[in-house]
Amino acid sequence: MVLAMVSATVSAQGKKVLFIGDSITDGAWGNSKVWNASSEERDQWDMNHIYGHGYMMICASHYQSNFPMDGFVFWNRGISGNTLTDLHIRWQKDAISLQPDVVSILIGTNDAEQLINSNTTFDICQWEKSYRELLDTTLLALPDVRFVLCTPFVAETGRLKGTATFGERKQMVDAMGEAIRRIAADYNAVLVPFDELFAGLLSEPAPNETCWIWDGIHPTPAAHYRMARMWIERVGIDKCQS
Repeated sequence: MVLAMVSATVSAQGKKVLFIGDSITDGAWGNSKVWNASSEERDQWDMNHIYGHGYMMICASHYQSNFPMDGFVFWNRGISGNTLTDLHIRWQKDAISLQPDVVSILIGTNDAEQLINSNTTFDICQWEKSYRELLDTTLLALPDVRFVLCTPFVAETGRLKGTATFGERKQMVDAMGEAIRRIAADYNAVLVPFDELFAGLLSEPAPNETCWIWDGIHPTPAAHYRMARMWIERVGIDKCQS
């Protein structure tokens, strides 16, 4: 195992920041008309749609708006439906080749979905090993890279409300969250505990049960704003600005 000896916050000057993961990050970036379009199939020049809609866009907007002279570069490389295995397959072209300074990863909910649909037993040890291998591969190519690791989440709302498999799904997602916490500690990465964020939000009074997660998996616009706010507070790029 390769350990990243990096700061748990990220310095500001001209940093290149990559967000990668599944549909929650995707947000139809690049004006995608196909739900799981590859990065090559998307517009990468239209700045009106370059980040998609979601927490990633709000984070990028925050830094580029408040610190325009710092030269921040952001990429969205979320692809709907992706699992951890899918990230491995496209990691060279969608992560390492961009040579980012910061890599923010949110993955896991589709791993649980796939296992539920295939009635396959979840091997959390293998999943954690695969996650660590992804980081190790990155460090071999980009030894100074900093990681931001976000925990997956799920809610018994929308299409998942009352489903017989929700308890099993929740156990998987929680296990992935705990694995990511261990990994973040070992790699001195920034941890963004979205699972804790949603646990808190879902316990608060709300006008309806889908106020924060409309289908049990995907955040609403209101929740994307809260996710962005947590990401910014945890990562603290502007806090290290000289």
